[in-house]
Amino acid sequence: MSLPLHPPDNFDAFPYDTPYSIQKDLMRHVYESIEGKKVSVVESPTGTGKTLTLLCASLTWLSDDRLRSTRAAETRDASDWVAAQAQQIKKRELADREQEYQARLAEMRKHEAALRKASSGRVRKRRRVLETVQETLPDDSAFLPDDDDAADPEDNISPAVRALMRRVEQSANTKLEPVCTPTKIYYTSRTHSQLSQVLSELRKLKHDLMMKEQDTKSSSALPSNQESSRNVFDVGVSILDGGSDPKTASVTKTVSLGSRKYLCINDEVKKLHDIDEACRELLADSSSRRCPHLPPSDDRIRMMDLRDHILASPKDIEDLVEIGQMLGTCPYFGSREAIPQAELVLLPYNLLLDKTAREALNIDLANQIVIVDEAHNLIATLLSLATISLSFRTLSSSLDQLTVYFSKFRNRLTPHHALHLKRLMTLLVALRSALSSRSMSEKTKGVKETTEVMTVGEFIRSLGRKVEGVNFAEIETYLRSSKIARKISGYADKMSQDAAKEGTPRLSTAESYEHTPAVGQRPGRSGAVPPLYAVESFLVALNNASEDGRISISGSKPEEREIKYQHLNPSTHFADVIDAARCVLLAGGTMSPMSDFTNQLFSHVPQDRISTFSCGHVIPASNLQTLILKKGPAGGDLLFKYDQRGNASVLAELGQIISNFANVVSGGMVVFFPSYSFLDQVKAVWTESKLLDKIAAKKKIFYEPRDNAEVDTVLQQYTKCIYEGETMAQVNGRKPGAFMFAVVGAKLSEGLNFSDDLARAVMVIGLPFANLNSPDLKERLKYVKALQNKTGNTPGGKDAGTELYENMCMNAVNQSIGRAIRHRGDWASLILVDSRYASPRIRQKLPKWIGETTYVCETFGQGMKEVGSFFRQKRP
Repeated sequence: MSLPLHPPDNFDAFPYDTPYSIQKDLMRHVYESIEGKKVSVVESPTGTGKTLTLLCASLTWLSDDRLRSTRAAETRDASDWVAAQAQQIKKRELADREQEYQARLAEMRKHEAALRKASSGRVRKRRRVLETVQETLPDDSAFLPDDDDAADPEDNISPAVRALMRRVEQSANTKLEPVCTPTKIYYTSRTHSQLSQVLSELRKLKHDLMMKEQDTKSSSALPSNQESSRNVFDVGVSILDGGSDPKTASVTKTVSLGSRKYLCINDEVKKLHDIDEACRELLADSSSRRCPHLPPSDDRIRMMDLRDHILASPKDIEDLVEIGQMLGTCPYFGSREAIPQAELVLLPYNLLLDKTAREALNIDLANQIVIVDEAHNLIATLLSLATISLSFRTLSSSLDQLTVYFSKFRNRLTPHHALHLKRLMTLLVALRSALSSRSMSEKTKGVKETTEVMTVGEFIRSLGRKVEGVNFAEIETYLRSSKIARKISGYADKMSQDAAKEGTPRLSTAESYEHTPAVGQRPGRSGAVPPLYAVESFLVALNNASEDGRISISGSKPEEREIKYQHLNPSTHFADVIDAARCVLLAGGTMSPMSDFTNQLFSHVPQDRISTFSCGHVIPASNLQTLILKKGPAGGDLLFKYDQRGNASVLAELGQIISNFANVVSGGMVVFFPSYSFLDQVKAVWTESKLLDKIAAKKKIFYEPRDNAEVDTVLQQYTKCIYEGETMAQVNGRKPGAFMFAVVGAKLSEGLNFSDDLARAVMVIGLPFANLNSPDLKERLKYVKALQNKTGNTPGGKDAGTELYENMCMNAVNQSIGRAIRHRGDWASLILVDSRYASPRIRQKLPKWIGETTYVCETFGQGMKEVGSFFRQKRP
């Protein structure tokens, strides 16, 4: 039985002398969660050093666990002298291998520094590579479907011979292969930019302590507090001399993963839309057409060099591309090679959550540590990954392409392929017929937008007897093994290019490609995803469907209709991660209400394995004010329900509230409205009454744009107005500032930093409940209610549908509130304008660091008094 690990009194790798108490509590919780194999939800507000504490705690546990394993190996069979000697020999061999490899990494860091110095003084010539990618198209035989026995080029070699070949290859490269890391940390976030921030936090850790030699002979057993293990993050590391530069000093072997889109260094391939497909073609081709950046399988040296450069020092996606270009070796495949030896693997959401992507990367989560950062939108991400849409136009294009392809190759197809293609055509005909001829119910006739929802079984039965007899599992297997979608789309591209060269109209089979290809590019690659890929995804979803899936058909006209598969259970695709991993940590600045995660993602997990943690803020209590306004200036109830938002008196009260607060709030003030439509309505009413001019006279008003392309421009103008535009026009010792009118759940409500004067006050108007008339939402609420009735699980007697509906609303509110208070010295007032916020049911869904200090204002005068007092205290 292994000795249990306990959190240390001090986390020595923490970069600052004394962590805040909440940081120490968080690190202890993370450490205990990993040791106890927990599934935990962690809430740590922005500015509290969340990422730094997560890294420090998890890497400390990783170090202690390895020391524990070393001690266990030393004591095992200690009574057997022969076994003990053999164990010592093996241990020395492993230590020598690791020492040699660490020395190699140190050399790689020096080599990389030399490469960077050399490359900075010269212009890198652009290779002209693989003209065949864009100019030479394969002959027609390349478009024939793959056979099962042709999927693997080594299938004609016996397993015994392949095993012997691998042993010979490994023995030839023994010095290049380090000791694999048994346990690693998979750290995932939404975007590559957020993962780059993780690397910057990793570099802050006290790497000098990590690099000190660990005397593994000084004690015969692991102390209960693991004091001797605090100085390193890797057993036996004693010779690293990467220098004092923190970018090159880390011994935490780290790899960042990304898609071909971000990591490809083949300039010609990067011009194409379907980079994945172009890359696969270049891998499958002969050596004359093979991508020059990918060494052949019998040349491991180049790839191993790149792998070791990657592990020598932490690198983000841009760094990987740069070192790949310097070495002329593909960073996409190089990063995959680095996974087995890495201690810390950084990857975006989709690569972790998608089982197919994990398998493609050979990621095995068994007994590993998974940290999901920015996890507040994890449920929405899981649901979106499992939602597949298929339009009538895409379906028609797919059927046309398949028909032309079958007509061309029918005499060259084997009976096996011909049979499956006929079945596929039958299925596509039935799907298109269902969309074009479906008669809507009496309730939906005459309605501009109609949506019909049914179970997967009901939908398949509606397609007719021919389709009911189709084995969808066989269809999916055939699509994957034959790669037929890729073959047919490639043939359609070739025919379109041939037609373009001859000056004839393009084939109608490619009508789903909306853009005309540039000169030299394959048609279709510069436009939308080939239609058959979407059809394949939809058919795979139908095959994997369960009672958790629904089919919806929307659109009034046949040519505008769309069919969508919607998965209603977010835990389905996350259960594999939870069941395999040793520990799963969901972390975010605002994770409240946490019941959303425990109910929707952890319903199958034993209660003793689930834990939650919510820490306070690092700011002094005097730097945060949270108010709930129940009454307006005229004494009317503030209740912004959907059916009351058009009430002129309510809107007038709201305008007066904002105008009055503009008199006392310094700097910027961000006002969140529940929807764009409500913001437009308010703007129109206030413009007519001249109230908008009155407000704008006090602070300039900016509006959140609907177009993503305009967001940066508006934010720059807003920032300039606050910090530069009116600095000379001081009014009563305060800056006039500006208003930012934004929308909850839109572009400015999460992921943006309104620190300091950019948001001295954040106001949320009403509760932004989702539209109950949405067919997708209706099905989700209906589903969770049915599931609750089936399982009999009614915690606290709450209705599951109501709980989900409220949680969705409050999650959006909490994200909006979190735009302010971004660091320890920041301060702001948070104002919730709606009497419903005062109810205990809603208040308990606010973040802990906000809810505990919330003050309910029974009158508007109380609110003005509290805000005025708060800003007088903060005014310099």
